[in-house]
Amino acid sequence: MIIDSTFWVAISFVIFFGGLIYLKVPQKINVILDKLISDIKNEIDESEKLRSEAKKLLDEAQKKLDTAQSVSNEILDQAKKDCDNLIINLNDKFHKSSEIKKNLTENKISQMKDNAINEIKDVSIKIAIDSVKKIIKTSVDKSKLDTLFQKNLDETKEELKKINS
Repeated sequence: MIIDSTFWVAISFVIFFGGLIYLKVPQKINVILDKLISDIKNEIDESEKLRSEAKKLLDEAQKKLDTAQSVSNEILDQAKKDCDNLIINLNDKFHKSSEIKKNLTENKISQMKDNAINEIKDVSIKIAIDSVKKIIKTSVDKSKLDTLFQKNLDETKEELKKINS
C-alpha cells in the first residue's frame, strides 16, 4: 500500500481532533461561550433595568414639571386677579377722594361767593348811607345833587373794583 501525504494528513487530522476531544477543548469552548452569553444577557438585563429606571425618572420629572407649570399658572392667575382688584380698589378710592375734594372746593367757592356778595352789599349800603348823609348835609340843590351822585357812583365803582381784585 502506498502511503501518501493525503493519508498522513487525514491521520494527523484525526489525531488532532482526538486530542482536542481528549483535552475537552470543545466543552471548554462551550463553557466559555456560555459564560460570554450569560454575561451579555446580564448586561442586557442590567441595561433594560437602567432603561426602565430612567423611564420612571423621566416620568416623575415630567409629572413634577407639569405640577410646577400648573402651580405657576395658578400663581400667575391669582396675581392677575389681585392686581385687577387692587387697580379697581385704587380707582374707586381715587374717584371717591376726587368727589370729596370737588365737593369741598364747591363749598369753598360757594362760601367765597356768599362772602363777596355780602361784602358788596355792605359796601353798597355804606356808600348809600354816606351819600344820603352828604346829600342831607349839603343843600338840596339839583346841580349839587347830580355832582354828588356822579361822585358817589364813581366811588362805588372803585370799591367794587377793589373787591373784585
